[in-house]
Amino acid sequence: MAVVKLFGAWTSPYCYRVIWALKLKGIPYEYIEEDLSNKSPLLLQYNPIHEKVPVLLHDGKPICESTVILRYIDEVWPQNPLLPADPHERAVALFWIKFADDKSPLISKLYRTDGEEQKAVAKECFEMLEVVEGHALIGGKKFFGGDEINMVDIAFCSFAHWLEYIEDFTGLKIVEPHKFPRLNSWIQNFKSVPVIKDNLLDTDKMSALLKCRREILLASKSS
Repeated sequence: MAVVKLFGAWTSPYCYRVIWALKLKGIPYEYIEEDLSNKSPLLLQYNPIHEKVPVLLHDGKPICESTVILRYIDEVWPQNPLLPADPHERAVALFWIKFADDKSPLISKLYRTDGEEQKAVAKECFEMLEVVEGHALIGGKKFFGGDEINMVDIAFCSFAHWLEYIEDFTGLKIVEPHKFPRLNSWIQNFKSVPVIKDNLLDTDKMSALLKCRREILLASKSS
């Protein structure tokens, strides 16, 4: 039997991408929590280039970067496919995954800024969500790929869950239901999938951590 290990950090949406993919595929694995302020020698050994999580270890072979890991998982374990078989549909899915990868940093940027800088980031985030609402979630689809969750939904996890925390403690409201009805419907559908629902991070713990980090970041900027 293949030995699968995942080096991750409970705060990282990129790690949850991999957790959910493994769970959806029914792949048993060992999870190893990393302290990112004191990275383990194994993490530095397996990802010496970026020194980041997640890192998937499959029979001793490391795979780094969440999107690369997701594609590896889908190719090695073909059950419950996460990408469409049709070449065009697959190309469209990969386009939106790349879009999510490019735009996800906006979410963390929201809580690292304030004042006019934060307003500018919020505007950019709003415009990005307009693109998703108007082009990716059309046709009455339950998920990005149709009736079943796939890799695109997993790639957009930051917008489904982490953005909600940041909206709460910054006082921002970006994903307004009347402005983004399709996106809000998708968020509810995504978070109601048992594998997603049963493997979400602790709400209170995450909110407290983000508030603390934000205070430290803003204090360091003003000093």
